[in-house]
Amino acid sequence: MLDIFDVHAVFEKQRQKSLEIRRTTAAMRVEKLKALRGWIILHAEDIRKALYADLGKAESETDITELSLVLAEISHAVKYLSRWMKPKKVKSPLQMLGSTAYIVPEPKGCGLILSPWNYPFTLCIGPLVSAIAAGCTAWLKPSEMTPHTSALIGRMVGELFEPNEVTVSEGGVEVAERLLSLPFDHIFFTGSSSIGKLVLKAASSALCSVTLELGGKSPVIIDKDCDLEAAADKVAWSKFLNCGQTCVAPDYVLVHEAVYADFKSKLKKSLIRMGDPSGKGIRNCTDYSRIVNQHHWRRLKKLHDEAVDGGARVVYGGERDEQALFYSPTILQGVTNEMDLMKEEIFGPILPMQPFAKLEEAIEAINTRHKPLALYLFSNSADVKERVLSKTSSGAVCINECAVHFGHPYLPFGGVGYSGIGKAHGHYGFLAFSNEKAILRQSWKFSPVKAFYPPYTAKTKTLIRFFLKWV
Repeated sequence: MLDIFDVHAVFEKQRQKSLEIRRTTAAMRVEKLKALRGWIILHAEDIRKALYADLGKAESETDITELSLVLAEISHAVKYLSRWMKPKKVKSPLQMLGSTAYIVPEPKGCGLILSPWNYPFTLCIGPLVSAIAAGCTAWLKPSEMTPHTSALIGRMVGELFEPNEVTVSEGGVEVAERLLSLPFDHIFFTGSSSIGKLVLKAASSALCSVTLELGGKSPVIIDKDCDLEAAADKVAWSKFLNCGQTCVAPDYVLVHEAVYADFKSKLKKSLIRMGDPSGKGIRNCTDYSRIVNQHHWRRLKKLHDEAVDGGARVVYGGERDEQALFYSPTILQGVTNEMDLMKEEIFGPILPMQPFAKLEEAIEAINTRHKPLALYLFSNSADVKERVLSKTSSGAVCINECAVHFGHPYLPFGGVGYSGIGKAHGHYGFLAFSNEKAILRQSWKFSPVKAFYPPYTAKTKTLIRFFLKWV
């Protein structure tokens, strides 16, 4: 691990290196990405063990949510990088006849990646892929809450890169604060909105661009006209994956009153089928993860207990064990908007359900909160879909699906407002670490714009007024 007191020396080396690698070709960057992919494939078992040690993740869940997503990100960049790097010619307007205009993506320079604990491999290495593709240096600060995965990332980077190109600093808040004092060219942060504000404030001192992948309360709307069984399966899987510790997990469900009881019944059946197929209890299910630490376990317990004390009722689950960091999938009904459970992001395996009579009630419930990272709508009605899409704002919308948009390589991923700034993944991740430089080249000795130079004679003013009619 890098000694945090060496940061200024290493940063200066990265700054110098960034001037060199900005000139690298697509082939050279692809070679680095392929080496990264090769290391991941070779050490897949080590990655699985690290994630199990940190979060109790089953091998299959790690393969789906960590390994496959990163490998897919790399493969997508390898396939399309040369296309992304090509200058893009744009049209020139009439007043700029004789000129050629195009856009060239150039590397921003030195990138800082601050990653979270819930998907500690994916959410650290995914942005690194974008930084490498864009031709930037990268400084990684993985989460101290997942020490085994952070150590593995440090080992991987140490075996693949020189510190002046990619380096890793492990540690807690003091390390992050030290790194944020440096004048990086771009900061990529994934985490809570509260910490995102601090990152944005730190970035402002250096006028540094940012990508803030935050979170929020992502709602689900269950319309009376939808496939309830399919909806229940998708909500159950996406909510309780990784023990609910997922930024795009459904945070609460708004269900049309006509199908409320039926959906609740089907959701319980989905949870039993996925988490307790043998009937031995979900606690004995090896596919179910654990809460990251006692602090977060107690936070969830507090939200849960306050809601129950206020009149909410557990209709499924509720089993807990602090020592084992176990928290079973839990469904609550009778929750009110005054409860903390409905005010802050839950980020755990507790799912509140509320009925609604009219769609406008569900839309209003969403719009009274900050704009979410994602919104999930289950409906077969074209009218309902149009009304929800046009009357709400969110980072993304999935219709008759949950959470899978995160893995779509051609879609931008990110929030809006409190749920995030900027986009990531694929071409959008490449652009996050790139400056789209505008270039205009005039091939004529005489520029048409010269006709508008002062002094502003009667002839010049006539030309200007004529021009105003055509712009």
